[in-house]
Amino acid sequence: MTIADISSFAAGQWITPGTGARAIASAITGAPIARAGNDALDVQAMLDHARTTGGPALRKMTFHDRARLLKALALHLREHRQALYDLSFDTGATQSDHLIDIDGGIGTMLVFASKGRKEMPDAQVFLDGDIEQLSRNGTFLGAHICTPLQGVAVHINAFNFPVWGMLEKLAPTLLAGVPAIVKPATATCYVTEACVRLMLESGLLPPGALQLVSGGLGDMLDHLTCQDAVAFTGSADTGLKLRSNPQILANSVRFTSEADSLNASILGHDATPGTAEFDLFVKEAAREMTTKAGQKCTAIRRIIAPETAIDALISALSSRLAKTVIGDPRDTATRMGALVSEAQKHDVLAKAALIATEAERVTPDAVLPDTGAFVSPMLFHCTTPDTAQHVHTTEAFGPVSTILPYRDTDHAIELANRGGGSLVASVITRDPETARAIALGAGAFHGRLYFNNRVSMAESTGHGSPLPHLTHGGPGRAGGGEEMGGIRGVKHYMQRTSIQGSPDILTAIGEKWVPGAREITSADHPFTRRFGDLVIGETLHTAPREITLADIEHFAHFTGDTFYAHMDEAAAKRNPFFPGQVAHGYLLLSFAAGLFVEPNEGPVLANTGLDSLRFMKPVEAGDSIEVRLTVKKKTKRNDEYGEVRWHVTLSNQSSELVAEYELLTMNAY
Repeated sequence: MTIADISSFAAGQWITPGTGARAIASAITGAPIARAGNDALDVQAMLDHARTTGGPALRKMTFHDRARLLKALALHLREHRQALYDLSFDTGATQSDHLIDIDGGIGTMLVFASKGRKEMPDAQVFLDGDIEQLSRNGTFLGAHICTPLQGVAVHINAFNFPVWGMLEKLAPTLLAGVPAIVKPATATCYVTEACVRLMLESGLLPPGALQLVSGGLGDMLDHLTCQDAVAFTGSADTGLKLRSNPQILANSVRFTSEADSLNASILGHDATPGTAEFDLFVKEAAREMTTKAGQKCTAIRRIIAPETAIDALISALSSRLAKTVIGDPRDTATRMGALVSEAQKHDVLAKAALIATEAERVTPDAVLPDTGAFVSPMLFHCTTPDTAQHVHTTEAFGPVSTILPYRDTDHAIELANRGGGSLVASVITRDPETARAIALGAGAFHGRLYFNNRVSMAESTGHGSPLPHLTHGGPGRAGGGEEMGGIRGVKHYMQRTSIQGSPDILTAIGEKWVPGAREITSADHPFTRRFGDLVIGETLHTAPREITLADIEHFAHFTGDTFYAHMDEAAAKRNPFFPGQVAHGYLLLSFAAGLFVEPNEGPVLANTGLDSLRFMKPVEAGDSIEVRLTVKKKTKRNDEYGEVRWHVTLSNQSSELVAEYELLTMNAY
């Protein structure tokens, strides 16, 4: 059999294994299939290449440019994913496991690409939160901005998800505008290397945006600065060692960790045998034990169930696990493959033996292949969960889980929290009060709480599925970090900076018009100007329009909105908010549109909505209103049109603000 050389990609060059290379075996056969590692990598050159070449190239792009880059990369990987499937079988993963790792990673990139376009500006500065008025007249303001770190993100990934583990970190990093150096676990780095090659060969990435270390990092962490970041996934012991690096401590290098986790699943007291919830609980527990052969950071390690349901649960779960077909993952009939290596097999068996000192194993050995790192699903039952130690502190990273009985909801919460912090705890219940009690009692110990029952089960994503929209991480033993979480995850690779200054200064920095900033007038009506011609701050002031009593009453009868404040003078006066009969707020909006709209066919294609509507002061018959319409923000959507966000204010005859909102239009490019 040919032994593949798994290379590193450093400072723009592919470097084959050298001194320090180690052999990698197939999880299926145990035979060597590859080798990786090179102690001669110039880590300083890699860091310099990222900082001086990759970083500047990414920072020249806008968030939308980088979002489009992510989408293109994801689509390129999707076209070539079969090659990744073929390699991944040797990690012990089945085709179903590939869908989680490879397709899941690609899907995560697509989500970040979408959120980057929808929730971030087509600009180089991200505005974080609202403007703070720091002076009486609004001439001195404050805000928070986020800008990319000017260093490099070092990603240290675990063996169990060689593709998803890389892409879920890489997507928010690139979207932030920061280059990455990826270090996969050596045991499965051959799959990661193939994925990196595909992305580099696409020609989409700027030089220096992505580098790869196949093997050890050497002393790379000793060269990091305050502008760098480390994201780690792996064991708590390794995480502690890396986090304690003197250079990381001295420079306050950002360190995000996702580590060991004794995740729990709680069967609600209402989910009795025979209910849909009980069946769902058994299905989820079995799936989490056997998917990826239990080698998931989110897998269920502790099954917490009412004392009265223990016997039925052991019987149902044991029966389901007994039907699991274990074998060569390339066989379509296989439902559980091998652990990643013989070393991992020995580790799992040793930790299962520790658990066995406090719990009884209730499932027998399965029939296993003669070669490879295969193990049987191991379900334990601990009758003394309050005094046991290993079941709450020992993670056997394989198909191993322990059933723990609880007396009441408070006891279930106590047991779940004894894990010392986890990535996820699931609760199967239809009882809202049980769900609320567990959220309040256990939320502080878990990064995610997953509730499911017959109402949501058909569409739920499962206990063990982190989603890019939500944070993935957890307190305490789980590492204390957060990954993904939508735009929250992007901010991990950016610096939040408070800025203070005049409205003009804040407008220039954020590329978003701030009230009080300079207004720009044009001889042309802004609705006659195309997207590319409009400028931030361009403003239209309209003529005034008087609001009459006839207008108010006609609008009331025409729309059917005959609320007393619009129709009954005496009743309106008894309301502390109104001086008497007043105009409808929506009448004011309609008249405002009539004042500023240019009616002829032109570049304004559609009104797509309004945001942040507020009514500040009532308008009576005899009052007049006038409108100020200002280009607040522009966002290109494609080559044909872009979104214009207009700041709209309505003022009365005394120049008092009566209403304010943001109008959204799509304008031809």
